[in-house]
Amino acid sequence: MDIETRKEHLDRRINSAARRVGREPSEIKLLAVSKTRSAETIRALAALGQHAFGENYLQEAVDKINQLDDLDLEWHFIGQMQRNKTAAVAENFDWVQSIDRLVIAERLSAQRPANMDELNVCIQMRMSDEAGKGGIAPEALFPLADAINSLPGLVLRGLMTIPENTTEIDRLKRIFRKMNSLYSRLKTRYDTVDTLSMGMTSDFELAIEEGSTMIRVGTALFGPRNHGKSSIR
Repeated sequence: MDIETRKEHLDRRINSAARRVGREPSEIKLLAVSKTRSAETIRALAALGQHAFGENYLQEAVDKINQLDDLDLEWHFIGQMQRNKTAAVAENFDWVQSIDRLVIAERLSAQRPANMDELNVCIQMRMSDEAGKGGIAPEALFPLADAINSLPGLVLRGLMTIPENTTEIDRLKRIFRKMNSLYSRLKTRYDTVDTLSMGMTSDFELAIEEGSTMIRVGTALFGPRNHGKSSIR
């Protein structure tokens, strides 16, 4: 299946999921997760109208951003953040979706170039005890949100989560519904908040049904990854 066919099929699934619960498909933004994909592949998808791309590996992402700087694309950093990488992220990305520590937000704020627009940020929530997963616990949300909201150069846009790897639909629903509840409370507090980033290839339809405003999809758009090919990190 070529990328145009995959994109058309994905768009139909998004539309169907939205309309099942009385939502407008235009309410859901598609973030194409392009980690390990070539600049040429991203360019082909951009030619089909895809605007926003998500990357996990910093050096690989910066290389592609530079190769594609003739295109008007929106770049989201969605990987776990390390202190020594914040400057490069602040200098190259439009969004960061994986804020889970104040020190990271403070560094991004200080390192955002003055000639660039404010950096859009989402707080990453950890909704289960899965080992190795980033994010903060729900009880830590509002203190961190208050602190981020006071930092120059950043705009608090919402929440992101990566749910646990499970096929239990009821369990996923509970996670997504709790996320939506936290998001609704955050929206009442900050007028810049408009993004609930949840749902990936395996569960985006359920996430849409439970209120997601942004889904992060890789495999359904690009096809399976070639795991034998090393990534630039």
